[in-house]
Amino acid sequence: MKNILSTLAIILVFSCQNNAQTNNKQQAVISADPIEVPLENGKAKAYFASGCFWCVEAVFESVKGVDESISGYAGGHTKNPTYESNSYGRIKDHAEAVEIIYDPNVVSFETLVDVYFASQNPTQVNGQGPDKGFQYRSIIFYQNDAQKQIIENKKAALAKELNATIAAEVYPFQKFWVGEDYHQNYERLHPNQSYIRNVSIPRLNKFKAKMPKVLKNKH
Repeated sequence: MKNILSTLAIILVFSCQNNAQTNNKQQAVISADPIEVPLENGKAKAYFASGCFWCVEAVFESVKGVDESISGYAGGHTKNPTYESNSYGRIKDHAEAVEIIYDPNVVSFETLVDVYFASQNPTQVNGQGPDKGFQYRSIIFYQNDAQKQIIENKKAALAKELNATIAAEVYPFQKFWVGEDYHQNYERLHPNQSYIRNVSIPRLNKFKAKMPKVLKNKH
């Protein structure tokens, strides 16, 4: 019995140590200085996490001025994350996120933040709809003080409007890891997949009804 208790104690100590190390690494990400991504051919980049990246990718690609939405991972500390390593929210690490490539002369970062909040349940913690877990948490990434101020102002206004706590976290942008090829353009390439039919498309249509003026003519 003593041997069993000793073994359990050792496992508990190592588990606590590992959790503490993970929490410290994650805190370093949250506390870091933001990295600003330079314009490339006149196009800017923005980063958001809001549940399943299949859904979020489709929402942003419906917006005028957005050239592309890329699914991937951000907000964590592990290098070279994969879908398998990040699934199930086993550790506090990356969230499923999107990289938005957009023309700032057509759509502003401020409007993209409006799109973000209009396309989700802003009070749901660690998930959106049926997707629940730390990897599905809501995060808006800022690259400079101006972006951070925009995010904080809109978050505060929404909290006042809804009289509720807004779940989205605000992180300094550090790095975006592009997801696996089979995740890209998933809603467009797999319109009859059951999750897409039952979750992604209804979420997209609900957003379109809220912000029709920002939509592309053909989408």
